Amino acid sequence: MSPDGRGRIVVLDYGIGNLRSAEKGLQHVDADARLATDPRDVAGAAGVVLPGVGAFGPCMAALRRTGLADAALGAINAGVPFLGICVGLQMLCTSSAETPGAAGLGVIDATVVPLPEGVKHPQMQWNKLVARSGPGQESGSRSRMLAGIPEGSWMYFVHSFAPEITGETVAVCDYGGTVCAAVERGVVWGTQFHPEKSGRPGLAVLANFRDLVEEQGTSVPRAS
Repeated sequence: MSPDGRGRIVVLDYGIGNLRSAEKGLQHVDADARLATDPRDVAGAAGVVLPGVGAFGPCMAALRRTGLADAALGAINAGVPFLGICVGLQMLCTSSAETPGAAGLGVIDATVVPLPEGVKHPQMQWNKLVARSGPGQESGSRSRMLAGIPEGSWMYFVHSFAPEITGETVAVCDYGGTVCAAVERGVVWGTQFHPEKSGRPGLAVLANFRDLVEEQGTSVPRAS
């Protein structure tokens, strides 16, 4: 890693959940990744990852309390590659039915909704991904996030809520109905599944993110 942190991926650590699993997953695919607990630690990063476990409201409150919400938005506004994982994806959305009145980051124009009725909540299992065409893609084309990942790959899910399906949904799974599994909007990616816990296909998602970071060559501006 260069002295200014160029090429570094930071994993936002806002004090909720085991965030080291995401860090270790990235390191497993040879990404230069480390935890960031202070907004100043995000400055100069070339990629940002927002993991999350638990409930939407407490996660958003912790993200804002630590100042990392503003750091996350600053990275996204600067065009820095960004990956939200599980509740991290949900926090990129506008709001969640899990915590009415709690605003998300509003990057993805979608509401987080409960899983369909008639199935066990949470979904805590391996499930197959089904790719969908994303924005600006021809029907049947694959997203950058899913490049090289075989159709029908199994990923590991632990959740009771998921973003509603929009034009930015690039993969779904079947769990009592069609459920959003992954979102892609340019260099902003989100997975409802845990790539760091999903074996070879999940690590391939992290490797694709590492490659995106290296190719983009952008970084979060430092405060003047």
